[in-house]
Amino acid sequence: MQNKTLLVLAAGMGSRYGGLKQIDKLGPSGETIIDYSIYDALSAGFNKVVFVIRKSIEQDFNEVILSKYKDKTDVDYVLQEIENVPNHITYSTERKKPWGTGHAILMAKDKIKNFFAVINGDDLYGRNAFVTLGQYLDTLSLEKDKYTYSMVAYPLKNTLSENGIVSRGLCQTDENHCLKSVKELTKLQAIGGKIINTSEDGSVVCMPEDAVVSMNIWGFHPSIFQFLEEKFEFFLKFNADNPKSEFYIPMVVDELIQGKQAEVKVLTTDAQWYGVTYQEDRQGVVSHLQAQTNKGIYPSPLWK
Repeated sequence: MQNKTLLVLAAGMGSRYGGLKQIDKLGPSGETIIDYSIYDALSAGFNKVVFVIRKSIEQDFNEVILSKYKDKTDVDYVLQEIENVPNHITYSTERKKPWGTGHAILMAKDKIKNFFAVINGDDLYGRNAFVTLGQYLDTLSLEKDKYTYSMVAYPLKNTLSENGIVSRGLCQTDENHCLKSVKELTKLQAIGGKIINTSEDGSVVCMPEDAVVSMNIWGFHPSIFQFLEEKFEFFLKFNADNPKSEFYIPMVVDELIQGKQAEVKVLTTDAQWYGVTYQEDRQGVVSHLQAQTNKGIYPSPLWK
């Protein structure tokens, strides 16, 4: 077993949810979703945690989140802000939030020197996802597998919200279970027993329940940071003036695959994803965590 870091993306503003999802107390003893993700990751052999947060929530994050982990694992954090761009780049003054998940990961480049997993701070992935990814990363070599990346994929039916539209990365794989492409679907919804996606032109496509999708749980070698630096600067040349443009990690991964610069192994899980995309999702997560606790899967309180 080798050293592995968990990178938690927790800088999102929670605009659709209506609050700071990262510090919402959802567990039976006031635990957050991040608490459960870290508990599962540490159980799966990860031994360092780095958070990506924003300056505006730094004090709350230190008080509610970081303080509880300092005696349990190596823990650190970095800040993701709009102004974190190359010095010669100017951007729209109308921009209100940072540049997306690819930008968030890039912020951690000075903190991570080994294989690492990336997760969203407001997604509950299930323990099996961390075990699957951790075991795979342990088979790799920092020297020999510099451009071997990985992701944990879910069946689409296990990733939807009952309360509105979600975005998912639709994955295509080859016969060796390596990723061929990721296509971002931004308007997925379960309606009348079917899963539909509405394209930008208004056309509607019915999606298969077992379609393989990315939930932004990735495994990376530190070599990804050099790619992110190069591609973020290129992205800004064409998008700096667009206040809503985002530098998504699936977009970067797809470019690397198409350019044959990296290989991405797709690891599958049958775990049920839970999240709080909308305020109405909250009770479902609370009920699920209570049920898991009642079954003895998690202790309560989680951290003793």
